[in-house]
Amino acid sequence: MRIRAVVAATAVAGAVSVTAIVVSGVLSKKPVPPALAEATLWTPDPLAPPGFASPGSVRPASVQPNAAPAFAPAPPLPASFADTSLPTIEPSSITWSREIAPGETLDSVLADAGIAASARAEIALAVGAEYDLRRLRPGHAITVVSSSDGNPRRVELAVEDGVRIEAVFGEKLVTRVLEPDPEMVTFVGEAVIESSIFAALDKADIPARFAVDLAQMLGGTVDFRRELSGGETIRLLWREARDGNQRIGQPELAFAALDLGGSVYEIVWPDDGSGQATIFVDGEVLRVFSQPVEGARLSSVFGRRTHPIYGNVRMHTGVDFAAARGTPVHATAPGRVSFIGRRGGYGRVVEIAHGPDTLTRYAHLSAVPDDLEQGQRVMAGDVIGRVGATGTATGPNLHYEVRVDGRPTDPLSDDRLAEATEREEDNAAALTRLNEARALLSERLASDIAKTTVERL
Repeated sequence: MRIRAVVAATAVAGAVSVTAIVVSGVLSKKPVPPALAEATLWTPDPLAPPGFASPGSVRPASVQPNAAPAFAPAPPLPASFADTSLPTIEPSSITWSREIAPGETLDSVLADAGIAASARAEIALAVGAEYDLRRLRPGHAITVVSSSDGNPRRVELAVEDGVRIEAVFGEKLVTRVLEPDPEMVTFVGEAVIESSIFAALDKADIPARFAVDLAQMLGGTVDFRRELSGGETIRLLWREARDGNQRIGQPELAFAALDLGGSVYEIVWPDDGSGQATIFVDGEVLRVFSQPVEGARLSSVFGRRTHPIYGNVRMHTGVDFAAARGTPVHATAPGRVSFIGRRGGYGRVVEIAHGPDTLTRYAHLSAVPDDLEQGQRVMAGDVIGRVGATGTATGPNLHYEVRVDGRPTDPLSDDRLAEATEREEDNAAALTRLNEARALLSERLASDIAKTTVERL
């Protein structure tokens, strides 16, 4: 069968070939164009016979027996490499952040963030080397950046005054303190007193804590409860340290003017950080006062009160200023250091004598400058200690006390310290500062009024 198939295929192929030849023969009967016929008659010219060189015209190269031919390596071609470096791809990370709540510790917050106990202990040691963890308080914030597998890569603790303590995980744990570089910005505000200075400032979006500073400055001169009838105007100029839109630390008063009962009370604070303020009435120096703790909150006044620890009613022989531990404490008037040490419930104490009959006492201190010595003369505004909670105290605060002839008097109403300080004050320099403060206040108020008017239009 296979042979028959082959024979049949051969017969078919032959038939097709014969048919093609017949067709081509029929088509070839048409006459050939003359030009094409002439081209078919062309033949190439005959080639010349090859020539041979004469003997001796070519000398064969001498060949050493058993000598290998020498080959010179080709020079390398200059290589051109394209920049094929791949972009660095950061591994995915998870950021977790929240503020510290009352009663929490760093360890409990890190545990809430899902950090393992071993890493928590390592972080606590690293951060604790840069910051006293006993100073943690509500409002401080923790930020944890972890890799996708849950391992911490960076932990940041944000504390007071914009300071941040950062722990970064790498080959080893590295800790650093990041401090802001703030800019001092001056603000101005005006308020009308209706019920109290505190309420007036709060309503005008002025830091209401300035009411404490004003009460402290004018407490011995003005009886706010009796002399404020409503409608009085108060104008303030203050400074804030700013890091972008964030305020660093507490605002500081620079100038205050209060229209009261036909008289104008003005207070000028210096910008040297001493806290020493000069009080003017109708443009004349009334008294000079230096705050013992700048920007602190007046937490307890002079007089009888229920003792916060013992619970019974007893005489409070001074005033208390609540402030953060370590806040500088300033001498309120010039004098000589008469005592440095401990006095029972007062804890660590510094006492300064201002003449033969007046003494100021600064109690509950956490520390005293190493170079402060008994008998040393100090000026108003000099740092003589740091706020603490030594002795009988419920928390960090300064107990400030004034004694005249051994008897305690109200520090906010006694004028003896003012008289001692006034002797150190140059009235001409004080009036110069007053005029500068007035001019700056007027300029800023006019600028703010113009800006507000434009915005309304």
